[in-house]
Amino acid sequence: MKRFPNTSQIDPSSLDGLNHLGEFLDHVQFHSGAIPSNQDGSHDPWDHLEAVMGLTTLGYKDQALNGLNWMAANQNEDGSWYDLYQDNKPLELNKQTNYSSYIAVAVWHFYLLNDDIHFLKNFWEPVKKGVLFSLSLQHSNGAIAWNIDKSKKIDEDYLLTGCSSIAKSLECAIAICQVLEHKIFELEWRDSHSKLLVALENPAEIFDLKKDRSRFSMDWYYPILGGINSKQRIVSLIEMIKNSFWIKDLGIKCVADEPWVTVAETSECSIAFKKIGEDKIASELLQNAIAIVDSQDIPYMGWQFHENIYWPEENPSWTAAACILAADANNKLTPGADLFTKLQFKS
Repeated sequence: MKRFPNTSQIDPSSLDGLNHLGEFLDHVQFHSGAIPSNQDGSHDPWDHLEAVMGLTTLGYKDQALNGLNWMAANQNEDGSWYDLYQDNKPLELNKQTNYSSYIAVAVWHFYLLNDDIHFLKNFWEPVKKGVLFSLSLQHSNGAIAWNIDKSKKIDEDYLLTGCSSIAKSLECAIAICQVLEHKIFELEWRDSHSKLLVALENPAEIFDLKKDRSRFSMDWYYPILGGINSKQRIVSLIEMIKNSFWIKDLGIKCVADEPWVTVAETSECSIAFKKIGEDKIASELLQNAIAIVDSQDIPYMGWQFHENIYWPEENPSWTAAACILAADANNKLTPGADLFTKLQFKS
């Protein structure tokens, strides 16, 4: 199996060794604070926030704040964000629940690194509204509907990956409540969080009812990142990852039936292995992720290992951010290193 033609000089063991990725994110960020993730300059709110966390990790405080202020300025009255933007212009008017709640993760992460209570207070309203939008679509079984379309019709499907992301968002939102002493919201959100975790640990006939998404690796490691506790469930998820998605010496496949390892999935899966104490595999996956780069050491989206080509030859901003967050999780570079590997609120 052919290795990558470019030789990476990324050093994930230090912030300095990753700084060129911060420069890359700074360079692509618009004046408005929006961070495009697609070649046409568009972005969705989740990818945008991932890039914001990459900037935060590397000390690009002003740029990260600019990105968070973009979120506050573009939040809808109901607490949601639209699905896709070109700078400040909405392009797709549906609203995803995992997008609306993810601001809690980015805000909590910024607080962990900067210890600024005034910042946390300033962003409480966008966090609260975003979380409440997501929870307004929570089913009695704990799962959360993934989308409202532009006609305000709720899509009655529940995505395992999306709900796992929401679980982490709720966890961070509860941590924010504890710092700001919003006890009523904390109690309500803890209840919603517990119900969601129960669903993620017992997913049969709850998630992905309209479309089978089990061929995607995210469905297998995201529940771990989302905070499930069942050891039996974690073991079964990890076994599936090892058997169906992990290509030794290359990384994690995006989908089981395609010869394509992707940098973001490999980075995120590295964090999942780190969380369960598989440090050696976590480190190996991080090294795989940072090897799939262009001549400037900016990560590509992925590597097609049958054709032996970088594919597509795109450098998504959030993919670079995923590498940054994985490096932090593995090497404890900042006070936010445990963001995805430990419970964020006091139990």
